[in-house]
Amino acid sequence: RNVVGLFASTRELFDLGPADVWSCFHSFAFDFSVWELWGALVHGARVVMVPFEVSRSPRQFAELLTRERVTVLSQTPSAMYQLLAVEEFTPGALRLVVFGGEALDPARLDAWWTRQGEDPGVSLVNMYGITETTVHVTHWRLSPGDDELGSVVGRGIPGVSVYLLDEALNPVPTGVVGELYVAGTGVARGYAGRPGLTGERFVACPFGAGERMYRT
Repeated sequence: RNVVGLFASTRELFDLGPADVWSCFHSFAFDFSVWELWGALVHGARVVMVPFEVSRSPRQFAELLTRERVTVLSQTPSAMYQLLAVEEFTPGALRLVVFGGEALDPARLDAWWTRQGEDPGVSLVNMYGITETTVHVTHWRLSPGDDELGSVVGRGIPGVSVYLLDEALNPVPTGVVGELYVAGTGVARGYAGRPGLTGERFVACPFGAGERMYRT
């Protein structure tokens, strides 16, 4: 249910469909692989399983992206920085690049903007999420002017509510530090066999009757 909800929320956002070719780069132990594998399969698209040895070689991976005409690429920022260091790397058929798994330094994407410019045909999107909320919960479309902004996580994807709250679960004013809470279709039921931890992290949402939210 949660995975179906994830793609119901992002299908129109990213125009996902059967014409796409996705790369599945990450280990099945990493929730990013859920996005890569099922993102292709639920839309009738093609998924290219990246061999482990290819995933360790940015040059070989760049060649695979070109050869297989991959259109949807998902990468941690660290992996993308290595890919951008390959001089022969070109966007090829790419139309969507999704970052996740760690904080992004937009300044390190300069090599992309230098080669590609702000091509409206290719979107670079920074996404934030947690396994407990089914991979992705926010999105931010990047542009060359984002260098000074830091790792912006953006706004909640459709069907997801993101709140920045204080210790009393009240929204904090602009500029005040708070804790991020996530509510909506992707929130898990809890931790199997760990009721104490479940009660601590999955709490009642004061903004929706009967709804729960995850305390990040």
